[in-house]
Formats: sequence, C-alpha cells, structure tokens
Amino acid sequence: MSTQQLPVVVIGAGPVGLAAAAHLVGRGIEPLVLEAGEQAGAAVREWSHVRLFSTWGEVVDPAAEKLLAPTGWTRPDPATYPSGGDWAERYLRPLADALGDTVRTGAAVTGVSRAGRDRIVDAGREDQPFVVHVEYAGGREERVLARAVIDASGTWTAPGPAGGSGLPALGEKAAADRITYRVPDLKNPAVRARYAGKRTAVIGSGASAFTALAYLAELAESEDGTGTHAVWVLRRGISGSTFGGGTADQLPARGALGLAAKAAVEDGHADAVTGFRTEAFERDADGRLVLVGEDGRRLDPVDKVIALTGFRPDLSFLSEIRLTLDERLQAPVELAPLIDPNQHSCGTVYPHGHRELSHPEQGIYLAGMKSYGRAPTFLAMTGYEQVRSIAAAIAGDLDSADRVELTLPETGVCGGAGLFDTPDAQQAEGGGCCAAPEPQLVQLAAPAAVGAAAEDASAGGCCGS
Repeated sequence: MSTQQLPVVVIGAGPVGLAAAAHLVGRGIEPLVLEAGEQAGAAVREWSHVRLFSTWGEVVDPAAEKLLAPTGWTRPDPATYPSGGDWAERYLRPLADALGDTVRTGAAVTGVSRAGRDRIVDAGREDQPFVVHVEYAGGREERVLARAVIDASGTWTAPGPAGGSGLPALGEKAAADRITYRVPDLKNPAVRARYAGKRTAVIGSGASAFTALAYLAELAESEDGTGTHAVWVLRRGISGSTFGGGTADQLPARGALGLAAKAAVEDGHADAVTGFRTEAFERDADGRLVLVGEDGRRLDPVDKVIALTGFRPDLSFLSEIRLTLDERLQAPVELAPLIDPNQHSCGTVYPHGHRELSHPEQGIYLAGMKSYGRAPTFLAMTGYEQVRSIAAAIAGDLDSADRVELTLPETGVCGGAGLFDTPDAQQAEGGGCCAAPEPQLVQLAAPAAVGAAAEDASAGGCCGS
C-alpha cells in the first residue's frame, strides 16, 4: 500500500479532533480517530457541569454539521449556550456515531515515529509513513501506519501546578487530598457539601478561576452555604483588564463571567490576595492548609484549594518526531508570536492554518488547544479553522489551505496580560493595542447560566490563567 492510501491518524475525539475527521471525510481522505477515553468527548464530559461562554453557533464545525445533516440531527438553537454535557451529548456523540468505525475509543496513543526511523535518522525519512503505537484498554497493543498525523489530544490531562515557579509547591503533593485542579461541580450534593461553610483558596486569574469564584459566591448566598468564603490568590496585581472586557466583550457570556468574579469580590464573598506566588503548603494544628508565598507571606488557613493555573501539552509520545516548538509556550514556533499571552488576548490572535502549524517533520500537526502549548488564548472556532486548513493542505489544495475563513470576536481587552509582576498602573496602560475598559457590574443570572471557562479544557477556552 502506498503512503497516500494510508489513513490520516487523528489523536483525540474531542471537538477539534472530530472536526478534523469531518473535514478529511469531506476531502475524500480516510481518517482514523484514536481516543484514549471510553467515549468521544471524554475530557469534555469531565466538566459537563460547566457552561461554555460561546454559543452553539460558535462551537459547531461547518464540515461536521454537513456530515450530521443526513442523519436527521437537529442543530441546537445557535444563540444559546451549551454546558459541557450538552456539547458532548448533543453534538460530539452524534458526530462520532456519524463517523462510525473511523473512531476508536479506549485507544491511547503512546508513541509516534517514522516507520523504521528513530528521531536521529535522516536517510529516507520522508519516504516512510508515520507509525503510531496504540495501547487499548484491554492491554492489546497495535502499530498503525499513517500518511499524516493530527494531534488534537488537548491539554486536559496536564493541569498546571499551584506552585508559582511552574513546579509543584513544596508540600503540594502531600496536600492532594485538599486540592483540585478543576472547577468543582457545586450542583452535585456530595461535592457541594465539601465546600459549604468552608474557606477555599482559588489560585488563578483566568476564566476558570472566574467560574469557581462565581460558583462559590452562589453557594455562600444559599441556605446551605452559610460561612462559605473564597480567597482569590493572584500572581499579579488587579488592573482594569483583570476581569476581562465586561460589557465590551463580543462574547457577552465571557464578559459576564469576569463581572461575576468582580461581584464576588465586591460583595464580600471573596478576598483578593495579589502578587502572591505560592512556594509551599503547610498544615496548621487542625490539618488546614496554610499557603506560603515566595516572599514569605503566610495566608490564613483554608480548608480547600482550587488551583486553576492553566494546562500544559503532553509531548512525551512525540519524542521521536522532529518538532520545532517555542521555548516558552511549547507551541509551534511560527504560531507562538501570534498567540503570546503577554501580547495577545483572544480578540487579537490572528486566524491561522497549516503553515503556522507545520514542523520540520512534514505531515505532523498539533491542532486545537494542544497547538497553543501553554497559551490560554484559544477558542473552539480557532481549532475548527486550523483543521479546515490542515485537511485542505493534506489534500493538496493549498489555495484553500492558505485562505483565512474566520473572524474572531473581540474580547474588549485588546492586549495581553503582560508580566504578572508589573505594577498595576503599568498593567492597565501597557501590553496591548488599546486601553482596557473598566468593567461595569451588570445583573447576573445564576452561575450556570452565565457562561463559563469550559472551552479551555479540551477544545480550548479564552482566556485561561
């Protein structure tokens, strides 16, 4: 079999991986989607309780919708906001079903290489197909040959630590029984009971942290939440852009999310601690956690910690592939300047495609949230544009591959976050193309209806911490 007759392996059956498969099918190219979880959208299902801040109209890929149409699928109201559970059940599951046997679940990719060539061998390298090592849930192993590989495995399995240096804080592992790295489902009675009446530290400054603060504030105002209080730990100061674009955001639910966090602080449900980089976790006499900062500050004891400091790409199974990655973001080197969170918010990231996502190893692409490395400025619609371009490039249609077919919504904050230890006044004035508006408080619905930082988990959400 010639290399061109082989399938294109897509790693991950999340929103971007399945969209990649749909675009490949539309091009007459056979995909093979390998998903480590038990079902499509496995990572999305783990935050099923969180509502996206993008509408249905922004999280359904056009090629996927075209594939779904003959199945009798009914598109949800494009103006409404799905939860992670809605997205998985009403879109990802039917899409995986429509793709049929091209989607394999319980199939973890543990290695990618060139057939018969390790990383250092040059001779005949580009003439060889890719070989993808797969381990199935039952323990069976297999090697699959592929003409190209699209890694859309996301970053959900590799959350950032609480430690301010990028490493776990001293005592962080020992405190694992009191730390979560996900937004807790406070609608679940058992989970709710663990936070009700407790003092919780929320570490992070992005949309996931906003969501957690809003949820804890709602709990504090409920009958069973008396005594619930949050301590919001930020590594930077508070400036005009801290809470996002507010009413100026073209994704209204994203703007409202920041305003909900602002309200939690102003209503007394959360205390903000700024310029604090966690160095260690210690225990007091009652077993509660004491956060110790790099500057020696010690916070009052807390019962729980929610660490929401972003996600990282797992590059371990790509060690035999020649990638060029930015030394800071771990994103493709041509893409990194376009998404650097020190300079860009979601509204100033340019749409991009196969050229920015290419590597010296031709035929391998990182797509979706994984392509952004550690940058948090990702939206699902960005990933859909990526895989549209990649599929066109694999098919040899470079005119289409090079064409930009996406306009991203503005955030209301034109620049990036800047350096976290920049003085507050400089943060407000610098680091972007315009001054950030001062958010104005608005009347909010319950947190579940506000819209949340769900997209950064699997498909990518803008913006993380």
